Amino acid sequence: MPKVHEVAVSHGKALELLRPDELGRIRSVYTCEVFGCIRSLATFRLPGGNRDYLIVGSDAGRIVILFYDNQKNAFVQVHQETYGRSGCRRAVPGQYLAVDPKGRACMIAAVEKQKFVYVLSRDNKANLTISSPLEAHKSNHVVHHVVGMDCGFDNPIFAVVEVDHGGKDLPRKPNGTPEFKKVLVYYELELGLNHVVRKVIGKIDDTANLLIPVPGGGEGPSGVVVCSENFLVYKKDGHEELRVAIPRRKALPEERSTLVACYSVHRQKNMFFILAQTEYGDLMKITLDWEGTQVKELKIKYLDTIDPCVSICILKSGFLYAASEVGDHTLYQFQGIGDDDSPESSSRAPLDRSGAIPGILFEPRPLKNLLLVDEQDNFAPTTDMRVENVTGEETPQIYALCGRTSKASLRVLRPGLAVTEMAVSPLPGNPNGVWTVKLKNADEFDSFIVVSFVNATLVLSIGETVEEISDSGFLGNVPSLNVVLLADDSLLQAHPGGLRHIREEKRISDWKTPGRKQVTKVAINNRQAVVALTGGELIYFELSSTGDLEEKDRKELPGDVASIDVSPVPEGRLRGKFLAVGSFDSTVRVMSLDPGNCMQTLAVQAVAAPPESISFLDGSKGIGSQEGLFLNIGLSNGVLLRTEVDSITGKLSDTRARFLGARAPALCKLRADGQPSVLALSNRPWLSYYYQGRHSLTPLSYESLEHASSFASEQCPEGIVAVCKDTLRVLMLERLGESLNSTISPLKYTPRRILVEQKTKKLVLLEADHATRHVKEEIKVEGEVKPMEVVEAGPEEAVRFPEIVRTSKGSWGACIRVVDPFTLDTLCCHDLSEERAAFSICNVTFKDSEEQLLAVGTVQRLSFYPRIFDAASVDLYRLDPQTNQLCLLHSTPIDGIPFSLAPFNGRLLAGVGNKVILFDLGKKKLLKKCEFRDLPTAAMSLSSMGNRIFIGDAQEGFLYAKYKPADNQIYLFADTPNMRHICCALHLDYDTMAGGDKFGNFFVSRLLKEASEDVEDDPTGGKIIFSKGMLLGAPHKLFDEVQFHVGETLVSLRRCTLQPGGTEVILGASNTGGLYGFIPLPSMEDVDFFMQLEMHMRIENPPLCGRDHAAFRSSYFPVRACIDGDLCEQFASLAYSVQQKIAGDLDRTPGEVLRKLEDIRAKVL
Repeated sequence: MPKVHEVAVSHGKALELLRPDELGRIRSVYTCEVFGCIRSLATFRLPGGNRDYLIVGSDAGRIVILFYDNQKNAFVQVHQETYGRSGCRRAVPGQYLAVDPKGRACMIAAVEKQKFVYVLSRDNKANLTISSPLEAHKSNHVVHHVVGMDCGFDNPIFAVVEVDHGGKDLPRKPNGTPEFKKVLVYYELELGLNHVVRKVIGKIDDTANLLIPVPGGGEGPSGVVVCSENFLVYKKDGHEELRVAIPRRKALPEERSTLVACYSVHRQKNMFFILAQTEYGDLMKITLDWEGTQVKELKIKYLDTIDPCVSICILKSGFLYAASEVGDHTLYQFQGIGDDDSPESSSRAPLDRSGAIPGILFEPRPLKNLLLVDEQDNFAPTTDMRVENVTGEETPQIYALCGRTSKASLRVLRPGLAVTEMAVSPLPGNPNGVWTVKLKNADEFDSFIVVSFVNATLVLSIGETVEEISDSGFLGNVPSLNVVLLADDSLLQAHPGGLRHIREEKRISDWKTPGRKQVTKVAINNRQAVVALTGGELIYFELSSTGDLEEKDRKELPGDVASIDVSPVPEGRLRGKFLAVGSFDSTVRVMSLDPGNCMQTLAVQAVAAPPESISFLDGSKGIGSQEGLFLNIGLSNGVLLRTEVDSITGKLSDTRARFLGARAPALCKLRADGQPSVLALSNRPWLSYYYQGRHSLTPLSYESLEHASSFASEQCPEGIVAVCKDTLRVLMLERLGESLNSTISPLKYTPRRILVEQKTKKLVLLEADHATRHVKEEIKVEGEVKPMEVVEAGPEEAVRFPEIVRTSKGSWGACIRVVDPFTLDTLCCHDLSEERAAFSICNVTFKDSEEQLLAVGTVQRLSFYPRIFDAASVDLYRLDPQTNQLCLLHSTPIDGIPFSLAPFNGRLLAGVGNKVILFDLGKKKLLKKCEFRDLPTAAMSLSSMGNRIFIGDAQEGFLYAKYKPADNQIYLFADTPNMRHICCALHLDYDTMAGGDKFGNFFVSRLLKEASEDVEDDPTGGKIIFSKGMLLGAPHKLFDEVQFHVGETLVSLRRCTLQPGGTEVILGASNTGGLYGFIPLPSMEDVDFFMQLEMHMRIENPPLCGRDHAAFRSSYFPVRACIDGDLCEQFASLAYSVQQKIAGDLDRTPGEVLRKLEDIRAKVL
C-alpha cells in the first residue's frame, strides 16, 4: 500500500503498526510479540521501489528485514542474518542502526568497537538481497550516535559520533586523568571495491549527543547537524562550520542546559525542514539557507511545546506522531509550520561581549501550529496497581498509578471496549426496535433512522439535523419488526400485519398475512425475506429480476418460532443458502433456501434453553482461519453460542459457549472495522467481531441497551444507534482490539503506592518527587482563591497540573491523597513538609483497638547515590468517615528507611532498612516489641499468615521467618538459593510466594512440604535456632516451582478474578505499563495440550526478530512450569495449512485448538 502512511512502533518486546484513519484517529493495524528486546528500528526503500522495508536490531544477535503484507495483515520476514551473540551486550551490534537514504546500504553498530555494513540490492527476480557483512570495527572507541548521510547516488556515507578511550595515547588533564574527546567520523562504503573507509572529520563538542542528517542529492546541501548542549553545529567535509544557539526558556536557570532529544526531517519537492524537540518538550524548526552544496545560514526558531518524546515522526499526510516518554502518545495535525515573524536564532548573529553565541528567549505557549487530533494510551511508567471492586460493579476495577511529575495520573481500568457517546435524544416512549437504512446501496452514509414503538413507527431523516418525516412511505401507525434496504435500492418494512415494499417514486406494494395470523418473527437480507406467522408457519420471499417480492415456498413447523435469521448473500450469488430457525423446544434448525430443496432441514442442534435470538456472521474475513459462516445463538439463560456452519452442507459444528449475563442476549448486526459483526445486548453490550485476523468477544463499557443498529454519517462513519429506556443514543467505538478501557485522574507528583482503606472504601495514594518544590492545589483567579484541580493553558492543551519546579537535592514534594473511587475526585490532599516523603503504607487494626488506622512510612531529606537521610518515622493516621480528612495520631522515629509495612496479628510489622521490627500501639508513639536484624540487605516486601512472616529481600529473594510469642523472637527458617532482586511479592498460601525481580523474571517459590511440617512440629524453636544451613544460611531452602522471563520489570502482583464466574489469576503490572495474567491450569490434560502447542509453535512460527523463544523465556533462569500464552495465541494468525498441520499432530482440528484458546481467554476477560 504505497500511498498509505503508517508508523512502525517498538514497545520493547512488541512491534506495532499504526495508521491514522480519515478522521485522524490512530488505528492499530497489527501488533506482534517478537519475544526479544528491540533495540533499534529503521526503514528504507530500494531505488525505484514502491514498498518500504523495516530493519530491526534486537538482542538476537541478528539483523532482520521485514515488510508488511497487507493481504496477510502481518509483518513478513524477508531476510535474517546472524552476526553475533544474543543478548544486549556492549560489543555486539544492534544498539545503533542507520540506513542510506537511497536504500543502498545500512550500518548496524554496537556501543563499542563493532560495526557492520550491509549492501542492499535486488536479484534478477526483483527480490531484496543483502550482502555479506563488511566490517568497520574500531577498537577502544565508544559510539554515541550513527546516521546515514544523504549523498545522492555517490558512495553511501555513515556519520558516527565516537570517543576514543584507548588510554596511552590520549592527552592528559593536569591531574593526570585521560582527556576524552568526541570526534565526528565518516564511514564511506566504496561500492566498486566493496570496502569501508574510515575518515575522521574533526573534533566536536564534548556534549554532542545527536546527529541530524541534512537532505542532499539535489534536494539539499547534504552534511549533518551536530546537536550539543545549548547550540547546533552544521558540519560537512570541506565546508565551514556554522553554529547557532538553541532558543531557551525564559524561566530556565542559567546553569541548566538545553539538549535536543529527538528529531524528524520533512521533505517536499522544493524545500525541507527539520523538526527537533528539546528535552523539555519544546519543538524547534531548523532550516538552512543554501545554494548548490553550500550552506549560507543555519536558522532555528521555536514552534510549539508538547510532552517530551522518545521519538517524533512527520507523516506526509500532514500529521505529527509523538511517542511520549511519559503519558499518552499523541497525534497532531499541522495548522502551520512557523512561517510567521517570530524571532529565530541564526548562525549569522554576531557574538556577544563574552564571545558566546546569543540565543533567543521564549515563553512556552498553548499550541499554535499544531492541533491535537488523537491520543493513544500509554501507562508507562507504572509504579503500583490494585484490583478491587470498590464501586460494587459487575467486574472489579484495576487501579494503576502511572506517569511521573506533571504527567502523573491515577488510571481506572475496566474490562471492555471504550465507547464515546456522540448524541442523546429523548423519545416519546420506550421503543422496541431501531434500524438505519440508506436511500441507495451505493450511498456511503445512512439516510433514515426508523424507531418502532408498541403501536407506531417513527421515521427520522439524517442530515445536518435529525428530523422526523412523514412522507417516507413507511407505515407509521403500526410497530415495525425490521426495515431493510434491498439490492435494487428498494425498502422493505416488516410489521405484524405483513410486509410493505417501497420502490422507486414511492410505489408501494403491500403483502398482508392470511386470516387473523400475524407476523411474529422476520429475517431479511438484501435479496430474501422469511416471515414466521403465529402457529409456526414460515413463508419465504425472494426478490425477482423485475424488482418484485415473490413468494417461493411455505412450511409448517410443529410450534411457534422463537427466533429466525437468513444467511447473508455471498458475493456474486443471487441468494443466501441457509435459514436458521429457533424453536421454543430448545432446538435450532438450519434449512436450505436453494430452489432444489427449499425449506428442507439440513441440520438440527439441541441447546440448553430456548433460543431468543439468532444471527449469522460471515467469518470469511478472518485472516488465518478457514473461510466459513458462523451462527450466533442467544439463549434465554444468558448464554451466547457460536457455531460454525458448513458452507456446503449446512451442518453445525464447533460450538462455543459464553455466559454474558442473566438477561437473554438480543443479537443485532453491525459493522466494525469494515467487517460484519454482531452486538449481543445482555446485562451489558457485547461485541463479537474480527480484528487483526482473530475473533474477539468483548463487552462494551456502557450501560445496558435494549436495541441497536449500525449507524454511518459524515461525523461518525462507523457508529451505533441504540435505544436505552426512553432515549435514542448515537455511540462510537473507540479502539477495537483493546480489552480494557481507562478513566484518568491527574495527580500532582509521581505516585508511589496505592491502598484501599477497608472501612470507608476510599483510595489512599502516596505521591512524592525528589528535588521538587511544592505544588499548591490552589490558585488565585482575579483576587479569588479557587481550588486548582486542573490548569488549562488553552483549548488544545491537555488538562494537567503545572510543571514541577526542580530544587535542591534532598528536598521533596510529597502528599497523601484520598480519592473517591466513584468520581475520582480528591477528598483530601495532605501535604507533607518539603523535606519528607512517604514510601510505604498499609491498613492496620491493633488488637487493643478495633479502629482501622493507616500506617505510613516517611523519610526526611532522603537523597540517592549515596543513599543518605536525616530521619525516618512511621506515622499513624485516622481517616474520618464523615469528613474524609486525615488526622495524624502520632509519629514514631525509626533508624532506617521504612521500605515496607504490613499488619501482623493485631500489631504492625515494619521493614526498616535491613531489619524487621514488630510494633504495638502506644498512646504517644508505637511501642517496639520485637526486632529481627539479620536481613542481608533490606525488606522490600512484607506479608504474614499465622505466625509466619514472608520477607522479600532487595537482593536475596524471599526469606521465611516465624514469630515465637513465648520467646517474643523472630527466627529465620528458610531462604532461597537464588539471588533475586525483589521488586514485588504476592503471598499465595502458607508455603508459597510469587514474586518479580528487577531483571524481568516472574517466579513462584515454595517451601517443601516436609520442611514445612518440620518447622511446625518444633514447638520450642530449638531446631531453627541451633541448626545452620549451607554457607551459614537458613536451615531450609525454598524451591522455585515456576520460572518465567517476562521481559519487563514487574512492579505489582495481585490475586484476583476479573469477571463473574471467571478463573482466579495472578495479575502483574510492569514498569512499562504492561499487564500480565498468569492462569493456573486445572488439569494435566490442559497442561499436556498447551505444552505440545507451545512446542509446535516454536518450530512452525519462530519469533519475528530471530530470537530463540526458549532462550528468551530463560534469559536468567531456565523456564519452568509456565507456558507462554502469547506464543500460543499466535496460532490464530497462522495460515490454515499450518494450523491443520499443528492441529493434526495434536489429534485435534484447528477449530478445536482455537476453541481451547478462546476458552482460556474467556476465563480471564
